[in-house]
Amino acid sequence: MSAPPPEPATPAPRRRFVPLLERRYTLELRQQLGWPQQAAILALAVAVGLFICGAILVAAGVSPEDLLNEFVVQTFTDPQNLRAVLFQAAPMVMVGLAAAMAFRARFWNLGLEGQMVWGAIGATFVSLHQIGPPALRLWLMAAAALLCGLAWVVLPALFKMRLGINEIISSLMLNYVAANFLLHLLYGSWKDPKDSFPYSPKFQAFERLPDIAGGFSSAIALAALVAVAAWWLVDRSRAGLYLRFVHASARVADAVGVPVRRLVLGAVLLSGALAGLAGFMVAAGQEGRLTQAFYSGYGFSGILIAFLARNNPLAASVVAVLVATLFVAGRSLQVFYQIPFSMVQLIQAILVVCVASSDFFIRHRLRAVGRKGA
Repeated sequence: MSAPPPEPATPAPRRRFVPLLERRYTLELRQQLGWPQQAAILALAVAVGLFICGAILVAAGVSPEDLLNEFVVQTFTDPQNLRAVLFQAAPMVMVGLAAAMAFRARFWNLGLEGQMVWGAIGATFVSLHQIGPPALRLWLMAAAALLCGLAWVVLPALFKMRLGINEIISSLMLNYVAANFLLHLLYGSWKDPKDSFPYSPKFQAFERLPDIAGGFSSAIALAALVAVAAWWLVDRSRAGLYLRFVHASARVADAVGVPVRRLVLGAVLLSGALAGLAGFMVAAGQEGRLTQAFYSGYGFSGILIAFLARNNPLAASVVAVLVATLFVAGRSLQVFYQIPFSMVQLIQAILVVCVASSDFFIRHRLRAVGRKGA
């Protein structure tokens, strides 16, 4: 007896196309997004920001050819411009790493500028009092900067752990204390006796960061070494693994035996030490002496770099170079194209907002759930 013939397959119903504007969407949190997808979203945000800024500059009278040649080709192919970008980026890498280390421990260190000030004060103290032999003077200045930056962050750390005082307020207010003490020194006993201007005497040649091969400052090599060491600490060491637990949930980490208080204190002290070292790099590298506004803007830049890099040390180094490129390009706009400083600030703000907005799309996604009114 033969089997009955199979019934013809029923064709699948064709999905009706729904226009984009007629669809209903829901906002969802992404569970996980790989680094290639995150990099693609970030690159798209940067491209959108550059397009908007380019349109603004073209409207202001800068030709597209000049934009491409001056701020893309020349910045990264001309050795002098590249040296200027990396020279500016070196202390930015340090403050970005300082912010990232504290933020990993969920300690919101907004006192980076105050720690930079004390780091530079410590280095200048060693120089003015000629502590140690000339061959070791630079190393002693760096060590003093590390210790002074570390000591200045101890106060908000103890306020938070012992008294429960919000570290955002305490660290931020201590910036003003450090800045005013700096002015007290520069208008007082540390004023340069040669011309009586409010800055310290010049550092001697052996007290300044020297240049290395190709005319690049040794501050660049120092920043790169510290970035690699920070990456190893965060991604390869046991302390870095424990810090991930603390960042995810300090209470759960404490419950399973992680030494939360010691880890937080260690990360905060390291943050202050790195900020103090950044102050030393600006004073002994860029300025050559202690000045009254050398730290201006670095605190905001460090917080921005850590946020955009999502507290990753190697990513913070890359972001710091991009931020430094933005600063150098902004100065070129002012000098060579008579673009007002307010427009330079507008361009910087547009790029920052576009890049910061990418974090929303990294963490969230839109999903169509049907037609409106259905």
